[in-house]
Amino acid sequence: MSAFYISAAHKSSGKTTLSIGLAKAIRDRGLSIQTFKKGPDYIDPIWLSQASDRDCHNLDFFTSGQPHILESFHTRRQGMDVTLVEGNMGLFDGLALDGSDSNAAMARLLQLPVVLVVDCSGTSRGIAPLLLGYRDFDPQIRYAGVILNKVAGTRHEAKMRAMIERYTDFTVLGVVPRNNAIQVTERHLGLIPGNEMAEQAETVIDLLAEQAERHIDIDALLQATRIPVADSGDMNLPLARKLPKADLRVAIARDTAFGFYYPGDLQRFAELGVELLPFDSLHDPHLPTAIDGLFIGGGFPETQVEKLSANQSLLTDIRQSIEQGLPSYAECGGLMYLCRDLMQAGTAWPLCNVIPASVVMSRKPQGRGYVVLEPRPDHPWYTDPAQPIHAHEFHYSSLQYVADELTYGYAIKRGTGIDGMNDGIIRHNLVASYTHLRSTDLHSWVDDFVSFIRTCKEGR
Repeated sequence: MSAFYISAAHKSSGKTTLSIGLAKAIRDRGLSIQTFKKGPDYIDPIWLSQASDRDCHNLDFFTSGQPHILESFHTRRQGMDVTLVEGNMGLFDGLALDGSDSNAAMARLLQLPVVLVVDCSGTSRGIAPLLLGYRDFDPQIRYAGVILNKVAGTRHEAKMRAMIERYTDFTVLGVVPRNNAIQVTERHLGLIPGNEMAEQAETVIDLLAEQAERHIDIDALLQATRIPVADSGDMNLPLARKLPKADLRVAIARDTAFGFYYPGDLQRFAELGVELLPFDSLHDPHLPTAIDGLFIGGGFPETQVEKLSANQSLLTDIRQSIEQGLPSYAECGGLMYLCRDLMQAGTAWPLCNVIPASVVMSRKPQGRGYVVLEPRPDHPWYTDPAQPIHAHEFHYSSLQYVADELTYGYAIKRGTGIDGMNDGIIRHNLVASYTHLRSTDLHSWVDDFVSFIRTCKEGR
């Protein structure tokens, strides 16, 4: 099997589009490929999942411990022909000054060779000291080679190749020209999610795969990153467990407005005996019948607000269900959807009106990055208030005209949340927050939420 870590000299070097193209090109060769993404991002994994035809999973130092990262990595890539991990930011970037949470640290932990993507815009001879600096800064990193991206033309390519050959021992695995005809449109949090683009996303992925086949030596890449199957995981992996018969039914919003869910979290619901019933918030007139809980994840409801607001029967159904005590959880986009209205371009679009507050969109981020929460006693289902929660937030909206009597389930120790001090609005049996939770060894929120749903059902 082959396994490698795609990183870059700095952010916005084009590693995501190259990773998407490589994943699809490798899949088109009849090889199975498992993809991973470092960090808490949702959007890149949606694209990588579509390209590989297999769920992409996150690997993140802040929200999980190293044992969880290793178990997830080795378990999910078992039996795969190829493993591709896409980094975030630059190879040596991270929060910690010692680099302990960087891409380099993740590559070392996973024992993967690095394929370094370099944006060659505006550089030629400077490629040599850059590569030498990266190699010497951390001698423990093993490089499979370099992909030169956004190259201006054949003369530019020839000069870059000559400099790399003369001054370094890096192998050039690909030279990708600047191509403005193939672009994945970006929004304020990065690429537009593939679930919003439907068939257009498949067309873009196919074009990126063709680009990868034409400009990257995929055979050389796979050969340089081959590892013996016996060495693909040297830990005692848990045996696959048979899923229990579902005894709970939880409605989950899955559509072009709400698509930010971690596959591992959804799998955990199934492991706990929960059947997730998807509904379309733009078109379905009602929630699924006979449900025990409700989960509305993140997304971009502001891009679909006119359709969301027009679906009055579903808005009413959700409001009445929550007011009648349905155990519910919503985060970020889901929180916005449950508010009184969303104000955009001078129009206030009525929404679920469960939370007495208005959503206001901004051009600058209102909360972005890692979050540390301290649960408060009023939280209805978090069972370990002494343990801080490590999570993240990404939102360009904020709440205004918020009612004074609101109860909050979290105190903010790092991050922004609702107002810089609080997050997790509690209404009836609802918890709604700007923070995105992830179920890991550090915080098993799915287990706690499911236990709460089961308790409520038994009480009824």
